[in-house]
Amino acid sequence: MKTRVTKMISAMLVLAAFAMVSCGGKNSKEIKIGSVNPLSGEAATYGTSTKNSVELATAEWNAAGGINGKQIKLIVEDDKADPAEGATVFRKLIEQDKVVAIIGGITSRVALAAAPVANDAKIPLITPTATNEKVTQIGEYVFRSCFIDPFQGKVMAKYVAETMGLKNAGIIFDVGNDYSKGLSETFTKSFETFGGKIVAAEGYPSGTTDFKAQLTKIVQAKPACLYIPAYYSDVGLITKQARELGFKGTFVGVDGWDSSDLVKIGGDSVEGGIFTNHYSKDDASAVVQSFVKKYTEKYGAAPDALAALAYDATNILYDSIKRAGNTKPEAIRDALKATDLACVGGQIKFDEFRNPVKSAVIIEMKGGQQVYKATANP
Repeated sequence: MKTRVTKMISAMLVLAAFAMVSCGGKNSKEIKIGSVNPLSGEAATYGTSTKNSVELATAEWNAAGGINGKQIKLIVEDDKADPAEGATVFRKLIEQDKVVAIIGGITSRVALAAAPVANDAKIPLITPTATNEKVTQIGEYVFRSCFIDPFQGKVMAKYVAETMGLKNAGIIFDVGNDYSKGLSETFTKSFETFGGKIVAAEGYPSGTTDFKAQLTKIVQAKPACLYIPAYYSDVGLITKQARELGFKGTFVGVDGWDSSDLVKIGGDSVEGGIFTNHYSKDDASAVVQSFVKKYTEKYGAAPDALAALAYDATNILYDSIKRAGNTKPEAIRDALKATDLACVGGQIKFDEFRNPVKSAVIIEMKGGQQVYKATANP
């Protein structure tokens, strides 16, 4: 009889423990966090950088005891840089994995499609790198650790007009990408404000690999520079084809250029190109150099801006959960709003639209490497 009773009690305890874990009960020893990155597809190098940094920061927090005594369980998903896939994996993380917050998406078009899923479910989301200004307008549970496109578009327009002294420009942009279209519009408006003139503007469909029809029209207009608000995979092809068509001006661009594959694709054609970015590994500050050292030692290469932004986003989120004292969505959201944290990208606080107020840097491609040029403050 004792044996039978003992077995019954043991079985009941096992079932109770299973139910507690399955329901994410108060005694759960882990905090589930989703990480959504483009690990395949046209922006795969972005996903590698962001995933690396999220995992690096998570390992550091877990080694230091986790958050409020609980270990962090990171659940990584691939959105393939596809908006529909992004929305699908967000639902999976929320409905099946029961995450309490999500880091991602990485590209603006994925974030625009997936953020409503998180916001509607009241699951806090912080995107490291989605710069389209509409992303955080989706709702009060959506945050970011990067500056927004209107800022970087204005920064580059001012730099081209005032520092470079160029008064006419061409633009080529992806008509199927809100990130690319928005930056094209911002640069145009700002450049004209600074006394410049857009002499040619050509759009191309997403997925294009032959840009010669658009570039022929642009080259004929003889712009002093060509603004390319696109991802590295397009930029390398555009610059190469533009040089083949005889374009002699300067290529200028955006944070989407930041990839080790840019030179692999574009070769010498990207030499002298100038673009806006979120940080420079050459920044001498202790916070930056500490991060660069840790990342390089772990992954064998210096971190790009996407890695820096993902590291910041992860630390901002975990710090907020720690300060919240629990994993209730409203508590995490409110703690995120109150952020005041020293990060790789500077001292981070959020404005009323949950965007960080921070600087941009100007980068030039020299000898196949990124070289710091200047810093532009808000």
